Amino acid sequence: MSQAITISAQDILHQVKLSCQIPSIVEQIVTRKIIINAAAEAGIKVEAEELQQAADNIRLISKLKTADETWEWLKKNCLSLDDFEEMVYTNVISGKLAQHLFAYKVEPWFVEHQLDYAGAVIYEVVLDDEDLAMELFYALQEGEMSFPEVAHQYIQDTELRRRGGYRGVVRRNEMKPEISAAVFAAKPPQVLKPIVGAKGVYLILVEEVIKPQLDEKLRYQILSDLFQKWMRQKVDEMKATINIAFDT
Repeated sequence: MSQAITISAQDILHQVKLSCQIPSIVEQIVTRKIIINAAAEAGIKVEAEELQQAADNIRLISKLKTADETWEWLKKNCLSLDDFEEMVYTNVISGKLAQHLFAYKVEPWFVEHQLDYAGAVIYEVVLDDEDLAMELFYALQEGEMSFPEVAHQYIQDTELRRRGGYRGVVRRNEMKPEISAAVFAAKPPQVLKPIVGAKGVYLILVEEVIKPQLDEKLRYQILSDLFQKWMRQKVDEMKATINIAFDT
């Protein structure tokens, strides 16, 4: 019969140190403290209904349909009910702090940077050989091959090959400058002349260029980006003042 193994909090901390995870965890701790302190200074409050909704969202994301499943999940993650409530509270207060600090800045930011949020529906094949890319480009121009045929023959990734190289809507700020310049100068539908990039030679079909619109999804993305940039700056400012104390 195998001997039972007892794992203490000190064992876990020691393994975290051996795994070189201390810097990452310290940054998470600092982030949480910055959020809580900044929210308190701003007088931000959290209502019981907001906490309940956030808790329900976590259970939904974690696929916890029953109370028993929730308790098992807490046990698996070594969380008490108080720990869970603190996690929920931190999530809610973080979102409310982001709204407090940056909600009014979203529209001006969008107006100033809206070109970055223009999008294009593209299909893409990345090749290793520029001569081959040019050969395929002319074959597409002459109608000797279709883009799905090129994708099926030259894309290694199974899922991307099945989609015919379809990348979906890609925003300008997600593209390399040399690629975005060509994509947004295109007259869709248009196959671009091969573009040499760091990862290979890009053969791209531009199906549609989409003008930027400040919908709820983009509004949330900009808000999140502004908040994360602010948090990054605050964490960097705090690093020099961090003292890590371990019990011996």
